[in-house]
Amino acid sequence: MKQKALVAEFIGTFAFVFVSVGTITADQMLSGRLGPLAIALASGVTLAAMMSATAALSGGHLNPAITFGVFLARKIDRGTAIGYIFSQCLGALLAMLALQFTMPAMSAAAVWFGVPKVGVYISTFQALAAEIVLTFLLMFVFYGTMIDQRAPKTGGLFVGLVYAVCLLVAGPISGGAFNPARHFGPALISGIVDNFWIYWIGPAAGAALAALVYNLILDRQ
Repeated sequence: MKQKALVAEFIGTFAFVFVSVGTITADQMLSGRLGPLAIALASGVTLAAMMSATAALSGGHLNPAITFGVFLARKIDRGTAIGYIFSQCLGALLAMLALQFTMPAMSAAAVWFGVPKVGVYISTFQALAAEIVLTFLLMFVFYGTMIDQRAPKTGGLFVGLVYAVCLLVAGPISGGAFNPARHFGPALISGIVDNFWIYWIGPAAGAALAALVYNLILDRQ
């Protein structure tokens, strides 16, 4: 396994989590003047940029669920998958530590340190279903634009765009993680681990299903 790939996954995930949670905290400091659309766009644009920047080094996963799906599609081996997931989670954790030195503690606490949470009047089943369905779409776009050799190479542009759209849909339902590392870093730092299983099982299941469908049905020559 190349050390450069692990460093790329670490930096890319660090940037994604830092901006995603940082924007949520900044919105609270501005009394909600940024709004959900700005938060979704900031997260999506950062994801697109970092996926594009790391694609040549590691494939630009930046998400344990994506890595799991790519592994099931037999595009990477087990050791690489484990290394990627470790680097992604470490990047998310250190991003949260860095945010503690950047953002006011009161503002971060007011938004649960950016921990995705189940919405009001939403059941855990509904939140889980949202994470599965929307991560399926994210993984499907990732496979179709970043892995499939027949597709035009657009970097992570369309993955970032679909992430932003999915976040707008799932924000009030599950908090819109679609990425276990996005939940892991904030949850570990804050100690808020309510329904943590949703944000691991949901994205993993959605990504696995999309990867297998694309690999077994659509990617066959």
